[in-house]
Amino acid sequence: MRNLKLSIEYDGSKYKGWQKQKEGILTVQAKLENVLSKMTEEDIQVIGCGRTDTGVHAEDYIANFHTNCTLSIDDMLDYLYKFLPEDIVVKSMKDTSERFHARYNAKSKTYVYTINNNKFRDVFNRKYVYHIDQKLDLNKMRSAAEVLVGTHDFQSFTRLKSSNKSTVKTINYIKINENNGMISIEINGNSFLLNMVRIITGTLIEVGMGKIEDKDVKEILEKKERPETIPIAQAKGLCLKTVQY
Repeated sequence: MRNLKLSIEYDGSKYKGWQKQKEGILTVQAKLENVLSKMTEEDIQVIGCGRTDTGVHAEDYIANFHTNCTLSIDDMLDYLYKFLPEDIVVKSMKDTSERFHARYNAKSKTYVYTINNNKFRDVFNRKYVYHIDQKLDLNKMRSAAEVLVGTHDFQSFTRLKSSNKSTVKTINYIKINENNGMISIEINGNSFLLNMVRIITGTLIEVGMGKIEDKDVKEILEKKERPETIPIAQAKGLCLKTVQY
């Protein structure tokens, strides 16, 4: 049996995230499994590198699936390109080790959140960036971000309700850059909790707008309870950039 590794790009605007849910719920995984099952004439189960929230995009989402299909890689890619919707593209596919697992073997993931900090929104990228016309203080945001780098209990930065799952995660770095009013917040970590990246981003935006101080982020982290006043950044500005193995 073959184990095939996929690199997928998708516009998450109309999807309820990556993970397959009950029938009738539009997700990226469900769309992909449906097309793969028709192509292989098998019941294909796709293993994804992790969940993405409703409306979140991916530039290089990694997945794998097992199949007895003997079609060539090129033929499979052509089939997927033809029958998947235009907002999902399998960019590459290759045979990989039987033991490869897209989620369990991932060492870290990199997300990028994009903010348009100019006066006016850009009509051509409005589905993929969050527009804030108030100028953000990037130095304070960077100072606050430093507090979050490292291994911490991120219970204050998730909407996860279950107490069975550890909320201790490691953030390797947070980079905040600006170019012509476009701000990118790049976050790399070993794994992320439900809504974690968007809550971190929402917190940094609050700092940048002067609604909370950069020193307050340390108190929020240590309190281990998410403040209701901290908004979750809009999903459309977030993109899974890469997965490291």
